[in-house]
Amino acid sequence: MKFLILAVCVAVATAMDPEWEAFKLLHGKEYNSLSEENARHSIFEENNKIVNQHNEEAGMGKHTYFMKMNKFGDLTTEEFRMLVIGSGFMQTNKTQQAEGGVFERMPGLKVNDTVDWRPKGAVTKVKNQEQCGSCWAFSATGSLEGQHFMKSGTLVSLSEQNLMDCSRKEGNKGCKGGSMDQAFKYIKMNGGIDTEECYMYRGRDERTCRYKSSCSGATLSSFTDIKTGDEMALMQAVGTVGPISVAIDAGHKSFQLYHHGVYNEPMCSSKKLDHGVLAVGYGTNDGTDYWLVKNSWGAEWGMEGYVMMSRNKENQCGIATDASYPVV
Repeated sequence: MKFLILAVCVAVATAMDPEWEAFKLLHGKEYNSLSEENARHSIFEENNKIVNQHNEEAGMGKHTYFMKMNKFGDLTTEEFRMLVIGSGFMQTNKTQQAEGGVFERMPGLKVNDTVDWRPKGAVTKVKNQEQCGSCWAFSATGSLEGQHFMKSGTLVSLSEQNLMDCSRKEGNKGCKGGSMDQAFKYIKMNGGIDTEECYMYRGRDERTCRYKSSCSGATLSSFTDIKTGDEMALMQAVGTVGPISVAIDAGHKSFQLYHHGVYNEPMCSSKKLDHGVLAVGYGTNDGTDYWLVKNSWGAEWGMEGYVMMSRNKENQCGIATDASYPVV
């Protein structure tokens, strides 16, 4: 009887939490059982405390970014790494990849202090990979979309599902991970990649390749790697070439619940990377240098789908460790 009374009390307390009810409604959260909802509510409360404490400290100038509760607010950090990031990005041997050589910093090359390729028309809208480790495909299409625009003047949204279904021979594994260079290699060997409109994203492994040359939206001749770990080389590439595919260490609570400002995570690794994204610019915000990065978790995450990541902080989160772009 005591257990029943306790369970009822917990259920009532959960239902009376207006923030929790608003969170479920906003993100369409439904749970299979009362016990699961209670467990998710407890995680939500803990995450909410972390966000509130961090933001209070940020308001006092102790942090350069703010956090907020989002659709990942009922996940632990471990669950977030497993369900959202998974094994999305697979690091490869760069010395065996670059067919278009290596982009190294060029002494004397001057680039603008601030760059943003979005208003120039080189960046498609923010997409959503959902619960599939296909970040590598979104990073690859984003860079090729930019390069295709630079050459043709036309912005075409390209198919991530095409890469997921068809580039296994190059080493990619669909929702279980892949790399941007291997995606570029597939597009070159295949002679093109279909448009998003023709080959829609399904967020799951289809196995069967449905590429149609008649639907091809872009192609490439080779791809170039940025010198590993060199943020100045990456800055010159972003400033002169366009949006660049990059990989980062994203497996932290701070990134899971990032909202706005210049993201700074001292615990980030510059070597153990798990998430492919797209560097579309850079600049300085209130004296703090940043990279402008397009994510693939939908427009509700971060700054309408974007994050400003720390720049010139010893390659924090590995943003310059595994960067590349296609040559069109």
